[in-house]
Amino acid sequence: MRRSSFSKIVAVTVLLALALSACATPPSHINDVCAVFDQNDGWFDNWQAAAERAEQKYGVPVPVLMATVRKESGFKSNARPPRTKLLGFIPWKHVSSATGFSQALDGTWSQYQSETGNWAARRTRFADAVDFVGWYHSKTADTYGVARTDTYNLYLAYYLGWTAYGRGNRGDAGVQNYARATDKMARDYAAQLRQCGN
Repeated sequence: MRRSSFSKIVAVTVLLALALSACATPPSHINDVCAVFDQNDGWFDNWQAAAERAEQKYGVPVPVLMATVRKESGFKSNARPPRTKLLGFIPWKHVSSATGFSQALDGTWSQYQSETGNWAARRTRFADAVDFVGWYHSKTADTYGVARTDTYNLYLAYYLGWTAYGRGNRGDAGVQNYARATDKMARDYAAQLRQCGN
């Protein structure tokens, strides 16, 4: 009887920890990956461990993964695109279904869940989101011959989508600037990671 009660307490504690991690405060120093990892190094929700697992699984370096998430959502679990306005002033629907850390669209997220079997994955959970980014970049690399370290082109394909990227669309100057900024962030993160803990 005592063992059964203890199991229930452990289960409830785990569920509460997961729920709290999903609505955690975004990191305060998003341009410093060491600080981002330090702020999210909990037992249940360790961002560095999650990013490293995704790197091992998909071969996409941690700095590339983290720079993509940083550019997409600023590490905010509840990030959403802006709403359209009805009659010019009434908040209406969001401009796309993108949401969460990775800003994954509904259809692409469903494809990820189907192909990985990770049906419980949530876009508001960092570990799932960074795994999604690794999966997406890995498929881009395999399909279009982009190096897994080529943040610029990986991000272009991420932002534009596989169909547009496959047709040779590389976006306008604004999108290319986004991709360059993401590439620079990945290089900055790589340099910072070499110094973490020193």
